[in-house]
Order: sequence, then structure tokens, then C-alpha cells
Amino acid sequence: MPAYDAVLFDLFSALLDSQPAYDEVAGSPALGLRWRREHSRLCYSAGHYRPHEDLVAEAAARIGLAPARARGLVARLGELKPWPEAPRVLAALRATAKIGVVTNCSDEAGRRAATRVGVPLDVVATAEAAGAYKPRAEPYRLALEALKVDAAHTLFVAGSVDDIAGADRIGMSVYWHNRRGLDIGAGVRPLVEHDSLTPLVDGRFGR
Repeated sequence: MPAYDAVLFDLFSALLDSQPAYDEVAGSPALGLRWRREHSRLCYSAGHYRPHEDLVAEAAARIGLAPARARGLVARLGELKPWPEAPRVLAALRATAKIGVVTNCSDEAGRRAATRVGVPLDVVATAEAAGAYKPRAEPYRLALEALKVDAAHTLFVAGSVDDIAGADRIGMSVYWHNRRGLDIGAGVRPLVEHDSLTPLVDGRFGR
């Protein structure tokens, strides 16, 4: 991998498999997928920070689920499993660079979920702490400032199309971990796209 001072990750798509939590709380994979998509859309369009659980509840109501299910989903976010290769990749990266996450959630949910990756992180930058949701610049900059690194010397590992654009706008190179084969459409192109995190450390970065 090219030399970077830091590698930052999206938490709930790039490092953790969050879809099973939506499916379980919603009651079916079809509803879970709709809920996750609507939740993501609301977060990425929110701008200034609003309580994260409110957005989860609003997303539920918009697809016909009881807003009260939001509490169940937020609780499940602290029980997610990382992608199988994530702990090994993070441990390898940590040997040469600072690592952290930038995530669209509350401080409490972000801290709990971050422990699930199995490797100590140098920063957990949340939308609540930044006062704004991605793709606004504030959450990304909060992480960069905490690590005392420049955007130009930092790689961002995105889990969504909107994250690619947000990280790119402040000058970070972007690796798209496109685990679910999403269509980028007319969005900003990442430096590289893979369906796994393994190329970050196995010599295939950039292919």
C-alpha cells in the first residue's frame, strides 16, 4: 500500500456488517434493507447533527415500521460483527499508521460499535461530536485534527457512495470497500474499489 500517515474508516459499512441488525429488528431482510437505506439517506442529508436515534426512528416510520423499534436497532449496533478480515487488516495497518473511524451516529453508539472491530483505534469521530453528519466536512476534519495528520497523507476507506464524495472533498484519497456491489452511478470515483479489505495489506492495493 502507498505510504499514509493515517487510515480512516467508515464504521458501519466498511468495518462492521450492520445489515443483519436491521433485518433482525425489522423482522425480514426486505424490510431491513429498506430501513437501512432510508436511515443512511436521512443521515447523509441531515447536515447539522440531530439525535441519531431520532433519525433511526424517522427512517423506520417512513417505511411503515413502528418508530419504537429504533431503540432495538441502536442497541444492536453495539453487538455487530466485523467483516472477517477486518481485525487482521487493522492490526497490520496499525503497525505503520494511525487508524480510526468516522461515523454517522451518536458518541455512545459509536464507542460501543467501535469496540467490536477487535483492534484499538486512535480516534472514533462521531457525527454527534462533530456537530454534523457526513458527508459534511466536520466529522472527517474532527478525526484528522485528533490524529494531527493532513488530509493529503490520509487514506479514507468508504463504505458508501456518499462517503466517497465527502472524503474526497477535503483532500483524502479514497478506497471504496464495496462489499455489497453497489452502483456508484455518476458519483465521485474513488482511488480504488474492492469488495474486501484484504488488498489494503496484501500487496494488491490499487489493482
